Amino acid sequence: MSLNRRRFLQSAGAAAGSALLPATPFAAPVPSELVAGVFRQQVRDRGADTAVWGFNQSVPGPLLRFQRGEEAIVRLKNRLPQPTTVHWHGVRVPNEMDGVPNVTQEALAPDAEFTYRFRTHDTGTYWYHPHQSSFEQVPRGLYGALIVDEDRPLPVDRELVWVLSDFKLGSDNQPVEDFGKVVDFGSGGRMGNTIAINGKAAGAQQRLQLRPNERVRLRLVNASSARILALDFTGHRPWVVSLDGQGVKPRPLRAPLVLGGGQRADLVLDAGAGSGEFAIWDRRDQGTRIATLACAGSPVRARVLGTPPAIAANRILQPDLQRATRHFLVFEGGVLGMPAIGQVDGRPQDVKSIMERHGLSWTMNYTAQHEHAMMHEPLFHLRRGEHVVVKMLNRTEFEHPMHLHGHFFQVVGLDGRPVGERVWRDTVMMAPRQEMDIAFVADNVGEWMFHCHILDHAAGGMMGTVVVE
Repeated sequence: MSLNRRRFLQSAGAAAGSALLPATPFAAPVPSELVAGVFRQQVRDRGADTAVWGFNQSVPGPLLRFQRGEEAIVRLKNRLPQPTTVHWHGVRVPNEMDGVPNVTQEALAPDAEFTYRFRTHDTGTYWYHPHQSSFEQVPRGLYGALIVDEDRPLPVDRELVWVLSDFKLGSDNQPVEDFGKVVDFGSGGRMGNTIAINGKAAGAQQRLQLRPNERVRLRLVNASSARILALDFTGHRPWVVSLDGQGVKPRPLRAPLVLGGGQRADLVLDAGAGSGEFAIWDRRDQGTRIATLACAGSPVRARVLGTPPAIAANRILQPDLQRATRHFLVFEGGVLGMPAIGQVDGRPQDVKSIMERHGLSWTMNYTAQHEHAMMHEPLFHLRRGEHVVVKMLNRTEFEHPMHLHGHFFQVVGLDGRPVGERVWRDTVMMAPRQEMDIAFVADNVGEWMFHCHILDHAAGGMMGTVVVE
């Protein structure tokens, strides 16, 4: 991480709460550290502190912030009781810096160190987390936000980051130690019972206060291992200005904002001229109030706040659908449907032995991948510069946030119909039984993970790789 010591400490403090992020220019690049360790942190408002895993003694870990084109140098020190890595979700890094065990690097053993080095080509909101035993390490608290600033940032009065996650806690506020259950691998994933904003339990007591006439940029990251959010700003209508770090044409949010695991969104919140309070809800399932949006205090200044300006686009090659090669990716399995498994880790297997020996529940193109042994053939072999359309066919009864490493893509078709507005994503929500066409240019050489970001699903077989050569 290319931050000086003062800037690093400011960022760490900002990650611990809904604090104003620093906006001063960067100093000369210097290396810095992420230390993955075990400690205790207050999550719930009452009772004992919770035993967590995190980076630099904080959940979420320190905010890493860069300018476009800056070199990031991050030295990871593993102080956990098991191996780990860091993956830079959404950041187009060199393949050897992608942080995927058994694919791009060896998992970092306890007390070992590894230096990640890459250049930040794309502006936007990203995040980082382990890719080793991620179904356990992420819900324990190992994650943090990463921002690459635009050359001309949006004109706002303040900027905030909310890293959204959840914890599964007992009455004693300690983690329920049930990671890796087969039933979670094959269903909706291991769901926490305590939604958190920046590591603190969500609820009406979490207050986001705006002054009258104030404009605030709110960067949202869903760092949950399984939870899909549907955020409803009741009585308020934010502007959506970015999805997965990529600027979109600003539009008012007219329905709950759905964020699957790994997805991000940037909103612009405009306070009115008066005062008042609004509830912010997660509308999934029975609905949970996660925060209160309040407008109070002295006005910023008298002004009319119109449509915010668009964020400048990153340099991403536009796929040509006419010349694109066509590929298919079929998803099967789950507790409501037996997967048609042909291979596990490159070896033929029958369904019964797979379930008993590995707990694998899902397939991609009729193969199941075991997290700790990447041995079977990649899903696709692509040529560098190849224009690609992948038709994804979800033959399961579950939603899947699908994440492709090393590239951005556009959704160009849904259930056989073309999509009008094509926005760039690196993680996309697939509905049950849905068909979806995604398009991209394979311009980043290497072997890249393609997996479901319900991390239990990935551990349960819904992962594979795409080779660009």
